[in-house]
Amino acid sequence: MSSNSARTSRRLVDYQQPDFLIPQIELTFDLGPDSTTVKALMQVKQQTAGADLVLDGQQLNLSYIALNGVELTPDDYQLSADQLIIAKVPVEFTLEIITEINPAANSALEGLYLANNVFCTQCEAEGFRRIMFYPDRPDVLSVYTTHIIADQNKYRYLLANGNNTATEPLADGRTRVSWHDPFAKPCYLFALVAGNFDCINDNFITHSGRTIALQLFVDKGQQHKANFAMAALKRAMRWDETRYNLEYDLDVYMVVAVDFFNMGAMENKGLNVFNSKYVLADDSTATDKDYFNIESIIGHEYFHNWTGNRVTCRDWFQLSLKEGLTVFRDQEFSADMGSATLNRIDAVKLIRTAQFAEDAGPMAHPIRPEQVIEMNNFYTVTVYDKGAEVIRMLQTLLGQAGFNQGLALYLQRHDGQAVTCDDFVLAMQDANHIDLTQFRLWYSQSGTPQVSLIQHYDASSATLTLNIKQCTTATADQQTKHALVIPLQIQLLSVDGRVNQQHLLTLSQYAEHVTFTNINSEPVVVWENFSAPVKMQQNYQPAQLLLIAAQADNGFARWDAMQQFWSAVISDKVNHPERALTLSDALLALLRGWLEQPLSDLALTAELLTLPDFDTLAEQYSLIPVDTILSSLATIKQQLAEQLAEHWLLCYQSLKPLPYHYTEQATGQRALRNRCLAYLSLLEQSSNRLQQHYIQSDNMTDTMAALTAAQLGSHTCLNELADDFASKWQQDVQVMDKYFSLLASNPSPQVFIDITELTNHPLFSWKNPNRVRALFGAFSMRNPAQFHREDGAGYRSLAEVVTRMDGINPQVAARLITPLLAWQRFAGERREHLLQQLQLLAAKPTLSNDLYEKITKSLL
Repeated sequence: MSSNSARTSRRLVDYQQPDFLIPQIELTFDLGPDSTTVKALMQVKQQTAGADLVLDGQQLNLSYIALNGVELTPDDYQLSADQLIIAKVPVEFTLEIITEINPAANSALEGLYLANNVFCTQCEAEGFRRIMFYPDRPDVLSVYTTHIIADQNKYRYLLANGNNTATEPLADGRTRVSWHDPFAKPCYLFALVAGNFDCINDNFITHSGRTIALQLFVDKGQQHKANFAMAALKRAMRWDETRYNLEYDLDVYMVVAVDFFNMGAMENKGLNVFNSKYVLADDSTATDKDYFNIESIIGHEYFHNWTGNRVTCRDWFQLSLKEGLTVFRDQEFSADMGSATLNRIDAVKLIRTAQFAEDAGPMAHPIRPEQVIEMNNFYTVTVYDKGAEVIRMLQTLLGQAGFNQGLALYLQRHDGQAVTCDDFVLAMQDANHIDLTQFRLWYSQSGTPQVSLIQHYDASSATLTLNIKQCTTATADQQTKHALVIPLQIQLLSVDGRVNQQHLLTLSQYAEHVTFTNINSEPVVVWENFSAPVKMQQNYQPAQLLLIAAQADNGFARWDAMQQFWSAVISDKVNHPERALTLSDALLALLRGWLEQPLSDLALTAELLTLPDFDTLAEQYSLIPVDTILSSLATIKQQLAEQLAEHWLLCYQSLKPLPYHYTEQATGQRALRNRCLAYLSLLEQSSNRLQQHYIQSDNMTDTMAALTAAQLGSHTCLNELADDFASKWQQDVQVMDKYFSLLASNPSPQVFIDITELTNHPLFSWKNPNRVRALFGAFSMRNPAQFHREDGAGYRSLAEVVTRMDGINPQVAARLITPLLAWQRFAGERREHLLQQLQLLAAKPTLSNDLYEKITKSLL
């Protein structure tokens, strides 16, 4: 914490190479809950003649420091709250530093902390400086040897990066375990974990014949929930070898699941630390979505071994170099493991809600940002998910083979180095002999481009002309925008079926004209697969959207057409509130057909029958019409439920529940059956069906579907079912997170009472990010009716939580505050209430840098 005076931003343009390198470091940890001693022995080489050695350090007690074996006195160095500076050092020397830290007091969960009787580290982005004095930046790469001393009766497993080299009993009854990682890495990839776990062991034989030991550590009694994650890891390892010819390099690969963790997971070299939410799963406690997330995130962290670890970032402004690329890789992995269409839909939902909102808000930034106050604020959907879309555009432009060649060249050139986004694009350019100069603008330009497409068909000449324009409006961080390279994958589709063509258009100008000849029937232009992170504007008629939804070859395009259809319906209501909201016969006929004869992809059918959520619709308005969106969604759902009641029921009954299996077909069947249940819940006398669905469920997907549907339909049986659920799972924290989120999503005013009571629940802890996110993240992101109450009660509630969390865990506080930042996109009392809460927060005598940066930017 620091006083609320103006704070200095760090800028990409100011980057300078490190003055010193540290080729090797040997660390010894003597673990104690309240006092852990860290001894560091570093080999240091000067890069800049005459430079002072500047080491980062926070919340450290310095016990000893020696240069080339000679102890230094306080007169030999300068020590401040965040730096240790030594002047007049040799060109090459050995530096020994001993510090003392307090892991038990570290509620921020950065650096080395003790939680739930487990010692754990989280060093990305700048947590290593909370462990020892060191140049805490990603372009200083070292070979690490780590020794851990502890009582193995209390902490059975003492783990660190690399390969285990020795285990020695000590005279005092404790144990010293040593690890060596032969691959130089930045300090953000350092990891240490000590605790009592259950461990499952397996192995993987690489395509070169090496045997890799696989170990997965989980809390005691949770071993049976780790099997899926282990199988997912082996699938990811095989996929990376098959797709990119990338083989794992150490002798052992370890994953540790902990319940107290700020992020989803961390790719530390050879020792991945995971939030237990993304490891633990069995059929009774995990939903289909949980299984998907586990496989995806297990893959993501493993894929980082090459795209992030072996080749890492020069500086944190290059974060998308590893994260955008690796998100893309995990999306491709998930698409190959399951439904490519559903994976694409899920990715685009996130872009169209959170990422587009970020582009339109005060925290707008390019995927390679140019300045920041707090590095933790770089971990955004723009850097990660828009970054992945930029990588996907490269694959679209170059083809999969060309992209693979570029990735291979990139890894070959830069193995063992810390590099930039430009280095990656240059490798793609050189491998494919193509000029990507203009494409690089995607890395430096923020905002969401808008592409308008107007078509003109001339029947006499059988030609179709597309007039296409692109523009990007000014954002909070940039006023001037340039034309971008935008790939558009399209299908030309005519009603009579005489035209069905696929094309890839590559836009590079503000305005372009494209003409197609020998088009014998007037088609509609279908945008396939969201081939660029842009907002597409086409003046479709309702009948054209229904045509696309019914006949397009691309499943994503079909879903997108239905989303656009519903958006247009609600937009019409916003613009003409006096008009009654009615559903056309053509629409009902299309939906009826899907219910009577679902597509072979049942999960896609379920998506086609799903309305856009509040956030998706809100993103289409500069001033969000909260009440109209919510009332329109409620009216449409009720009309669909009533006018297709018989068909919802027949479809529901035809999808007989089978013993649980996590397969693509079974997942799709549950998705469609539960979609029908949600609509049926809006009908009278459906409580018995909901109760039977709940009672007969043998899996968490169907159980949560029953609870959610009961909540959607405001059924009195919800209380009984929710109480039964809480009683049954009261000892399982992962499942109880679902209970917290369920109650926090209650769209009635009762939610405020429930939330207050839940903060006193025995399993709730303000120090556990999972509990806080499950409760307050769900309330602010999944309960628009109560969060956006016109009296501001929802905003006040979240602001109070953010204030409290800033004193405990600033990273969590900074992520929770996001829904409050968009105050300028609301009108009337909502706008005033949001602004008031931000101003009150800004006036707090101390704020973390994490919060300070976001609040001050939003108030500019």
